[in-house]
Amino acid sequence: MSLTRDAAINTARVLTEALPYIQRFTGKTIVVKFGGNAMVDPQLNHDFARDIVLMKLVGINPVVVHGGGPQIGDLLKRLGIESTFVDGMRVTDSRTMDVVEMVLGATVNKDIVATINRHGGNAIGITGKDGNLIRARKMTVTRTTPGVDAPEIIDIGHVGEVTAINRDVVDTLTRSGFIPVIAPIGVGEDGLSYNINADLVAGKLAEVLRAEKLMLLTNVAGLMDKEGRVLTGLTTSTVDSMIADGTIYGGMLPKIKCALEAARGGVNSVHIVDGRVPHAVLLEIFTDEGVGTLISNRSR
Repeated sequence: MSLTRDAAINTARVLTEALPYIQRFTGKTIVVKFGGNAMVDPQLNHDFARDIVLMKLVGINPVVVHGGGPQIGDLLKRLGIESTFVDGMRVTDSRTMDVVEMVLGATVNKDIVATINRHGGNAIGITGKDGNLIRARKMTVTRTTPGVDAPEIIDIGHVGEVTAINRDVVDTLTRSGFIPVIAPIGVGEDGLSYNINADLVAGKLAEVLRAEKLMLLTNVAGLMDKEGRVLTGLTTSTVDSMIADGTIYGGMLPKIKCALEAARGGVNSVHIVDGRVPHAVLLEIFTDEGVGTLISNRSR
């Protein structure tokens, strides 16, 4: 397919704009949490895969962590297993955990790997259980009831939190030219499997890998102020102030707290990226404008 002169000039302009970013990030690790619309929309899915392949080809080491909540919910419904949630987390009994492992570790993970490889990549899919990549413990949830002195402890089953990351597993794959695609399932000291929030896994991986960037793909344009304008170029202290004054609240809070923890843990920058935008990953990394909210690890 031949390009018109104007299209060719535009392509050259885009490549020129991307050059300093390619030079800056060559050899660096970027952790990308993949989920939301980008995962279930076929075209966005293919755009994401091509972005990841291109990153690897220009010398960046992408590490993909994926979710799969909608796919888990669909299969549970077909199997007649009711889903309940506590503070946004799916209560995961043994039957539900079997489904989680089936969907995240097999179906979703292998679909992402296949799509990346179809576009010329060299991806390998693993779960946190492989090589003891993600060590986990059972998450404890407490709820305070007015008039009751002691908080109530709620059992949400096989829902876990990260206790340790074995970075040797990821380093071995990236040094060998592979693109790791990781399902957020951890293993406890008791040998049990745990379902872990993909944002939390991505954040901890980025910290341990000393990643240049952590990118969290979402279904919103980014972090917004009270007037609905997308904010970027934020510091951790600025975000703290926005939480305190109520600008950031509700469903965005867990993602933002994950971003803050990663930034304070040594990740140079965290990006809340609109995954509904075609090629959102490349636009955020390789262009001046970007497509989301950037939070730096500077305190002020």
